[in-house]
Amino acid sequence: MEQIVSGVGVLDKSLGLVALVADGPRSLAQLVQGSGLSRATAHRLAVALEAHGLLRRTEDGRFALGLHLIALGRAAAEQYPLAETARPALLALRDATGESVQLYVRDGADRVCIAALESPHGLRTIVPVGAALPMDVGSAGRVLSGEASKPGWLQTVGEREPGVASVSAAVRGPDGQVVAAVSVSGPIDRLGRTPGKQHGEAVLAAAAAIESRLGA
Repeated sequence: MEQIVSGVGVLDKSLGLVALVADGPRSLAQLVQGSGLSRATAHRLAVALEAHGLLRRTEDGRFALGLHLIALGRAAAEQYPLAETARPALLALRDATGESVQLYVRDGADRVCIAALESPHGLRTIVPVGAALPMDVGSAGRVLSGEASKPGWLQTVGEREPGVASVSAAVRGPDGQVVAAVSVSGPIDRLGRTPGKQHGEAVLAAAAAIESRLGA
């Protein structure tokens, strides 16, 4: 995750530690190495973040993302009006395809899932609300990066995660700018290696339905 510098020292240092841990649990020594902070400062900040639920300890003593971030992510998504606006279209898309659906927006160098509905199948793709994923892999990331295709949708197979296929389309605001990407994702065993042929039109219909509500 990209580290942001705001100029507020203690905040930048603290959230810099959170950003390091977002890539996987880290020992105190690894936090020191990755942040450039002194051992005492890294330990003091990490323990303070743990007290606030933003970090936690794994069984082996490493620092990992705190469970309070899950609740914060959900609350942030619920307060983001686009997620609520898109919900009817996402429900229709999930019912039409039988697969998991997601809505992503761009946040700096990441794409963040602001709404997700799971497939009823036992074997399904699960992307939690609030998850921050890279922009350079996966069909939704490509859509948010401005990549275009003649059908209007983009598909990827096994790009973000082995065994997973997805197809996404852009959601545009009234000014024509891309504001989100709506996606269908699932196991390659069901979606095949050309998921756009199965679900591309349904994804485009969902994007159009969201756009219609945005313009209302």
